[in-house]
Parts: sequence; structure tokens; C-alpha cells
Amino acid sequence: MMKLLITGGTGLIGTELIGRLRDRYEITVLSREPEEASKRFGKGVQALRSLDDVSDLSDFYGVINLQGEGIADKRWTARQKTRLQESRWEITRKLSERMRACEQPPKVFISGSAIGYYGAQGDEVMTEDKTVDLPDDFAHKLCAEWERLALEAQSVTRVCVVRTGVVLASDDSALQKMLPPYLLGLGGPLGNGKQYFSWIHLQDIARVFEFLLEHDDCQGVYNGTAPDPLPQELFSAKIAKVLRKSHFMRVPAWVLKLLLGEMSQMLLTGQRVEPARLQQAGFEFEFSSAEAALRDCLLPSSSSEQNS
Repeated sequence: MMKLLITGGTGLIGTELIGRLRDRYEITVLSREPEEASKRFGKGVQALRSLDDVSDLSDFYGVINLQGEGIADKRWTARQKTRLQESRWEITRKLSERMRACEQPPKVFISGSAIGYYGAQGDEVMTEDKTVDLPDDFAHKLCAEWERLALEAQSVTRVCVVRTGVVLASDDSALQKMLPPYLLGLGGPLGNGKQYFSWIHLQDIARVFEFLLEHDDCQGVYNGTAPDPLPQELFSAKIAKVLRKSHFMRVPAWVLKLLLGEMSQMLLTGQRVEPARLQQAGFEFEFSSAEAALRDCLLPSSSSEQNS
């Protein structure tokens, strides 16, 4: 079997992706906790602590780079911003440098990014051909440098960059953090609710990485979002509908700013992102509507009954 190197493989996307690929590829995963990774994935997946433990990237057919501190895990203090940057930039820089130094570099390098690249763009549709320059926007700067470092490897291999939207999953995702108010019957829009919410189901974002890995004609930047971005108030109403809960408690912008600081801008501005290049390449989404994705994540038993 061909060999893959995956960084950040124990995260939400990485775990789903490895589950899809492990029967067809020999996988090495980099993790800060290799023992935990070994227990999670079992035999057939080698877990290493650091890129320094990989002697030669020439051994690998492809490299998938998912490593990075969780963007919404902590308040954006100066120290946390540095952690967010270093956790993404350092590994991406090292991978690009190692590939450019390879006698036989991997055939493909797929690196993560995020739709935060686009910054606050109102209701303007953001496709991959939109170039933005927002020097004062932290999320944009974080993603722009992350992408630049990955694309440096284009001189020696095929490179794809995936700007991932908000990932919806049944466990350990942003969706779960949003649920408590809804479960109490206190759900509602964030701020004015007009900002767009660009999402993607966990199964689909894993399939995006798989698709780019296995389609040799794909290269460059791709938006990893479903083709159904919605105003946040409408997305919020769909959560309430799926849960059969009331939907009336609007969360004022000032409350989010007080609780989250600068990070609140991601929730209050949003982006209307569409996956133009993925669709042009022939990728087909399993979850193209928000309601279907929410039902699968929040009511998995009823979803499986409907599909049977």
C-alpha cells in the first residue's frame, strides 16, 4: 500500500479521514500524544510525536497537514494568538522545506486552512478566486501565512489548500458548543443574525481531503464548505426546528464581545463561502442542505432509519 503522512491526525477531521483511508493506505500520524493515537487507531497506523522522527519524506506518496491549535478553544490573548500561529506555521514551514529538499518528494501535499481567510465580507459570495488583503484581521493573517507556507512546495509537488468552514459533527464539534441554549428552549440568533454561516458536515470535509488526494488534476485553493451557506438566524432556526425547541432568544453582540473578546468577530461577521472549485472538479456532497446535516448530527438514529 502507498504511504501517507498525516499531521494533526487525532483531531476531528483527522480521525474521520484516517477511518476512511486506513484500509487503502499505510498511514503514519504525527500527534503530540502518540500513545493515545496508537490506542485510538490500533494496528496499521503508526503514531509518531514529531516530524523529526520521520527520516525521509520520500517514503510517502502524500502528506496531509491538519495540525493546529483549536481556533475557538481559548480567548484570543496575545499569548494564545502566538500559539495559534506557531502551531500552524511551524509544521507547515518544515513540511514545505523538507519536501523541497527531497530527492523524490511526495506526489501530493494537502494542507489545511480556514474560511477566516476571507475576513468580514458581508453577504458577498466568496469563491476561491477572491483575493483579500486584511492586514489588521487576525484570522486572515493566520490563514494567509499558513497557505503561503504550504504553497511554497508547489515547486516540487502538487499542492492543495483547503479553506474549511464550520464543521458539523455529532461529537466534539462547534455544533455541540452551540447546543446548550437550544436544549433549554433559549436558542436564538447571534447578534443581528444577518451574517452568513458557512458550514460543512464532518463526513463531507473528510471526503474533500480524500477527493483531492486521489484526483491528480486538482491543485491550488479549495473552499471546504457545503454549497448552502445561510444567514446565521436561519441556520439557528434550523437547529431549533430539528431539536423541536423554541427559537426566540437573540444573543446581543455586546454579550459575545464580553465573553469572547476579539474572537467574537468570527461569529458576528461571518462569510458567505461557496465551494466553486470543488463543484467544478466534480465533487458531490452527501450533505448539501443544512437541515439534513443537522438531522444527521443531532438525530443520528432517526437519520439512519430514514436512510435504511
